[in-house]
Order: sequence, then structure tokens, then C-alpha cells
Amino acid sequence: MKTLNRGLRAISLKRAMALNMFVVVGSAMLLCARVSAQESGSAHGSADAPASASASGVIMQRSVSLSLAKAIAEATLAACREKGYHTAAAVVDRAGQVLVILRDEQGTSQLAEMARRKAYTARMFRTTTLEFQKRTADNPQYAGQRNLPDILALSGGVPIKVGDETIGAVGSAGSTLEQDDACAKAGVAKVADLLK
Repeated sequence: MKTLNRGLRAISLKRAMALNMFVVVGSAMLLCARVSAQESGSAHGSADAPASASASGVIMQRSVSLSLAKAIAEATLAACREKGYHTAAAVVDRAGQVLVILRDEQGTSQLAEMARRKAYTARMFRTTTLEFQKRTADNPQYAGQRNLPDILALSGGVPIKVGDETIGAVGSAGSTLEQDDACAKAGVAKVADLLK
């Protein structure tokens, strides 16, 4: 029994030493990573400048504001209304979350959901849903993307971009597929000066 207790103590001591070594090595790795991040941050700026926000784990991103989303949705509806269509428009932010959904009084209820899904698709794939529709129809390699949740491969979704950065998207539903695409593009064009 004494031999067993000594053996257990020896194993516990070895585990404690291994854990201690793990903590020391881990701490050294974190310290090296922090120093490296600070050095790369100072390589881009002055030696006295603090590490950049992204080096410390904070990321600054642009996104669609509520007022901008409302302006885009209203312009999208107006563009389709001028052509005699009673549609719905949805605007999502950079994460694909809904900011605004507007439905014409005479538009049917499923239009709001279709507009949301078109906007979501345009945002997630950073292209118009017309282009997404063509790409996934003509290439079996991409066809499976149509089966992802909330994806709708019908034209009428347009990404909202500042330069090459996609910050949201708009979807239009309720007219023809060509008109839905044109109305969504008209909605983004209405605020083009604010997207520079």
C-alpha cells in the first residue's frame, strides 16, 4: 500500500510539473505574440505610436445606417411603383441582419420574405442575385449554394458597397425579375453620393 501511495504521489508530482511547464510555455508564447504584434504595428507607424486597433483585437467596420437603409428601401419601392408594380423592399446590414422591410399596401405578404432573402443572398455572396442565379444555374459545382438557408436565387438583390467593401444589400420582390433587379439598383443609385 505504501508503494502504491508513493507511486501515486510521483505521478501527481509529474503531472503538476508538466502543467507548470505548460503554463510557462503558454505565457511565453502569448508574450512573444504581443511583442510581435506591437512591432508590426510600429513598423507601419512611428516607433512611439501605440499598437493599432486591429493588433489589439478591435476591428473597425463600416455598415449601413438605419437612415441610409430607409432611404434605399423607399427609393427601391418608388422605382417599382413608377412602373406600376406593388412590391416589397428589404435592406440588410453587413451581417445580413434586417434593418428595414417595406411592403407596398397592395403587395402580398410573401413579398417581404422574398425581398429579405434576396437582400441576404446579395450580401452573403457580395454580388447581385441575378449574377448569383446565373452562376449557380450554369455550374453544377456551385448549384449546392442554392440550398443554403435563406438563400434565394432570383434576381432583385443588390449589394451595397463602399468601394470594394460590401456593407449591406437591398432586395426587391413583386415585379418581374428584370424589374426587381432594376428597382434594387435604383435604390442604391439614389444614395450613391453617400457611399463614397
